[in-house]
Amino acid sequence: MVEQRRVILDCDPGHDDAISMILAHANDKIKIEAVTTVAGNVEVDKTTLNARRVCDIIGLDVPVAQGSNRPMVRETQIAESIHGDSGLDGPNLPDVPDTPVVEQHAVDLIIEKVMASDDDLTLVPTGPLTNIAMAMVKEPKIVPKIQEIVLMGGGTFGNWTPAAEFNIWVDAEAAKVVYESGVPIAMFGLDVTHEAQATDETIDRFAAIDNPVSEFVVDLLRFFKKTYKEVFGFDGAPIHDACTVAYLIDPSIFDTVDVRVDIETKGEFAYGMTCVDLLAVTGREPNVKFARDLNQEKFWGLLSDALATYSK
Repeated sequence: MVEQRRVILDCDPGHDDAISMILAHANDKIKIEAVTTVAGNVEVDKTTLNARRVCDIIGLDVPVAQGSNRPMVRETQIAESIHGDSGLDGPNLPDVPDTPVVEQHAVDLIIEKVMASDDDLTLVPTGPLTNIAMAMVKEPKIVPKIQEIVLMGGGTFGNWTPAAEFNIWVDAEAAKVVYESGVPIAMFGLDVTHEAQATDETIDRFAAIDNPVSEFVVDLLRFFKKTYKEVFGFDGAPIHDACTVAYLIDPSIFDTVDVRVDIETKGEFAYGMTCVDLLAVTGREPNVKFARDLNQEKFWGLLSDALATYSK
């Protein structure tokens, strides 16, 4: 019997969040307990709608809970220049998904699921860390019960400011709470996620799988690749968020190092920066498993195999 990782996917779909959901649902090493949403790539009403749409498309039947509509102390920030007005521009999407939203707030659902667990629940945030931090603040008893937090965010450079990656920059105060919580953290920042760029060759590979889910992913990636070319000059679409789930399925895909990471919340130019102490100059105890390289063949093979599991 395959050992499963029980996870809550806390996300802001988002093209790469959607692909992360698709990968997680396709692999029997992952058991999705719930999907929670947060404002990030677009407003929380839209990220929740998109999470429900993805659940419909892949046949995922788990609770979907809407979460925080703004950061802990700042105003809402979104990235529609990257993900489009809907947050999932590109494919044709159902206006009214069948998947419902539970009445419970995402923060409360996270608390309930963690408290009811046998300390074997992993949180996988791929958007701003607002929901996770608010859950820790509201019920500190969850902190020692979280098995691991596997997140997408940060890096040694920025993509929203020169110093800060978008997810951390949106709510650095929340990130500070999470990074200082003492929970084991695996961090997938821009240093590694920019290696996960879907090129035309990759997109053609997915298109050849030829089922409704692979077609959905191809439509997502064609739009995402276009915006990354226009905004950043990239030749491929970085599937940032799928790195988290890929790590949970096969850690050997990634090269990681244990380091200290601290969050800048006061800097005029460096707000949201993840200060990654790669050379151990601070002498502070490592608090993060930091991913810095990936095996291309294994990563794209894992995604291809996942898409092939969905029926035609």
